[in-house]
Amino acid sequence: MMLTEPIILNIKNVGLSNDQFYQLCQVNDQWRLEETAQGELIIMPPVGAISGNRESELNGLVWLWNRQTKLGKVFSSSTVFILPNGGKRSPDVAWISNERWKQLTLEEQEKFASICPDFVIELRSRTDAISQLQSKMQEYLNSGLKLGWLIDPQSQKVEIYRQNKPTEILSLPTTLSGENVLPEFSLELTKF
Repeated sequence: MMLTEPIILNIKNVGLSNDQFYQLCQVNDQWRLEETAQGELIIMPPVGAISGNRESELNGLVWLWNRQTKLGKVFSSSTVFILPNGGKRSPDVAWISNERWKQLTLEEQEKFASICPDFVIELRSRTDAISQLQSKMQEYLNSGLKLGWLIDPQSQKVEIYRQNKPTEILSLPTTLSGENVLPEFSLELTKF
């Protein structure tokens, strides 16, 4: 069976612990799994080549900036973070400052880290519903995210999420700033 759209299962009353969710992901490593703070298990399809390439380029740009500044750690879309609100999420690109990363034990770093990234990028693929990604971005904000970008090639827009500020929506092409979260990082987004 070829999965082309996410499958959402209500597991609210099942009550998976963090370790049980980790084990579920380990024995089903062919699937990309997330759990929302509301107790929904999301089984996501793999991305197509165009989305995979875009995601890789975005991750590479953040990685290159971080390699030069050495200010934190960069994570790929296969990394699951256990958010303070109970969600278990995998952003397409994530970054955590060294200061916050070093507060985790080695065991926490080796499994799904119980921390919300400081910065995330979510890139909408053709199978993603924009409303689900917007909810995911709000979940990050509610968990302590400092800066997040939701890039939507379908509508040629990017939504910028910041703590205690309304969401800013920009049309492409535009240049995004890492602001004080990723100092001196900028991303030029052309039309897709």
